[in-house]
Amino acid sequence: MRSSRSAGKQCELVGEQIVRVACYAGYKGDERPVRLYFREKALEIVETEDRWYAPGATFFRVLIEGGERYILRHEEAQDVWSLIGYRATA
Repeated sequence: MRSSRSAGKQCELVGEQIVRVACYAGYKGDERPVRLYFREKALEIVETEDRWYAPGATFFRVLIEGGERYILRHEEAQDVWSLIGYRATA
């Protein structure tokens, strides 16, 4: 695990940890994440700040209650969610 300091906040690349995610299902299934289950906690997602696409996967940068930001990857064909990084609050 690597970490770096930037403007008083800790950034960590966590590798690719498989996580459970509850999603809002609008016009398509698993449209956007609403809750992340990580380190034995349920974390409420208050905002999806960014979303981008790669072949076979969708990435989300989300803001959690308390100010932490997480980057999630959803591999659609396998329906697998991974946590690939986060930025902790100061």
